[in-house]
Amino acid sequence: MITLHTIAELRAALNKERAAGKRIGFVPTMGNLHEGHLQLIDQAKANSDVVVSSIFVNPLQFGAGEDLDNYPRTLVADQEKLNSRGCNYLFAPTDAEVYPNGRESQTQVEVPEISDLYCGATRPGHFRGVATVVAKLFGMVQPDVAVFGEKDFQQLMVIRKMTEDLSLPVEIQGAPIARNEQGLALSSRNGYLSEQELETATVLNASLREIEAALIEGNKDFDSLIESAQQCLETAGFKRDYLVICRSQDLQPATSEDSQLVVLAAAYLGPARLIDNLQINL
Repeated sequence: MITLHTIAELRAALNKERAAGKRIGFVPTMGNLHEGHLQLIDQAKANSDVVVSSIFVNPLQFGAGEDLDNYPRTLVADQEKLNSRGCNYLFAPTDAEVYPNGRESQTQVEVPEISDLYCGATRPGHFRGVATVVAKLFGMVQPDVAVFGEKDFQQLMVIRKMTEDLSLPVEIQGAPIARNEQGLALSSRNGYLSEQELETATVLNASLREIEAALIEGNKDFDSLIESAQQCLETAGFKRDYLVICRSQDLQPATSEDSQLVVLAAAYLGPARLIDNLQINL
């Protein structure tokens, strides 16, 4: 695997691959990689000839008081993991390389409506930062296909809409959530949790599974299902952020007539904000 730090180096390398007729797959990350990230690499590898990953902790998507300064930077370990999975290129730019004129004067990409819901409501400006950096990375890498994890379901929807609205020639693929044996969604922020908190964290997915079972049995009292799950989470030690039952196609609140659903949840446990979701086909 070749590690590149500048846009000029990246474009020179990938121009040669394109000239040889190679299909470029791309997996953008913020580093501190775990098995979930590596499964994205596997999917990109299966759908392209050359796999590029990026590691960039994007300051635009962090709000005031969030964990930008403390977010783990583990470049050497990440390089070893990517190399072991057959990644061809790692793009690891500096902040100055991505935002050469400073963040304040950076053109920003806003995906309306969907960015204001759920994670967007509790983290104002977050999805603007995500859309901006992904649009820039797409311009730098110019991939044929890009793979994103479905754990960040709303983020995936934002990126799909941005790509479609801007007519970007990139195929967006979602990859299933990677979980541990207890059902906890793998996340870089799981590293903030103690051993006891890691055990408690499994209650988040268990609560979503209980909602799924109730929906399959025909219970359409969404408000009651949500409140019951929230109380279960609070009893376990979580602090509420949001828990909603939505239409999977547009993330609008579901009604009893809808059959393609997704349950989205975010909650605080100790020092970590954890997210999870469950897609349900009724």
